[in-house]
Amino acid sequence: MLTKRIVPCLDVKEGRVVKGVQFVDLRDAGDPVELAAFYDEQGADELVFLDISASHEGRETMVEVIEQVAGTLSIPFTVGGGINALEDMKRVLRAGADKVSLNTAAVNRPELIKEGADFFGSQCIVVAIDAKYDEELGSWRIYTHGGRKATDWEVTAWAKEAVRLGAGEILLTSMDQDGAKTGFDLALTKAVNDAVTVPVIASGGAGKKEDFADVFEEAKADAALAASIFHYKETSVAEVKTYLKEKGVAVR
Repeated sequence: MLTKRIVPCLDVKEGRVVKGVQFVDLRDAGDPVELAAFYDEQGADELVFLDISASHEGRETMVEVIEQVAGTLSIPFTVGGGINALEDMKRVLRAGADKVSLNTAAVNRPELIKEGADFFGSQCIVVAIDAKYDEELGSWRIYTHGGRKATDWEVTAWAKEAVRLGAGEILLTSMDQDGAKTGFDLALTKAVNDAVTVPVIASGGAGKKEDFADVFEEAKADAALAASIFHYKETSVAEVKTYLKEKGVAVR
């Protein structure tokens, strides 16, 4: 039985970790290198680092910060933001990342997923999906550019296409739940998990340790990502894992 993973996320803007609600109202949450080291010590299974202003501002991911973070870690480390070509992936992986996360660029040019998977292997390619419920669609719509731009893609259709092209993992963020701390979007997570054969990381909405049990038990997520509840010490990775073990959820 595969163990469930707890994954803190560092949303980085201009060299600082930030956190907002539904992708806006960002506030400072600390230094990425210090936080990365802290989460490694805490027993996090992996770390995700998203340069959230990179795609919007059209610039490259901060290689220097990636190098510094990678130098402090003993756990796998995924980097996203502003990765638009194979060369960008090479640069990020050379700087110390274990995986790259593609979001806007993958929607704009889906063959980028295949290029990355063919060159590095599917295990290196994470496709990040930002989804928001759409009444007209009767399902969740995909957004790009940090949640700023609606697309024509429905969430399960895009997830299946991403996996067909070579994505080894899906990082699924509920824009409706992001930063709300009212729990993960279980219906969204389950819909995508049922649609694909690769691991799904649930993101958006974690507010308490019970939310992690819900997303693992009810939505069958493989991993759960959280930011603000860890950054602001509302709970800890260690507390969440202890709680999950008590609930009979397999964690490391």
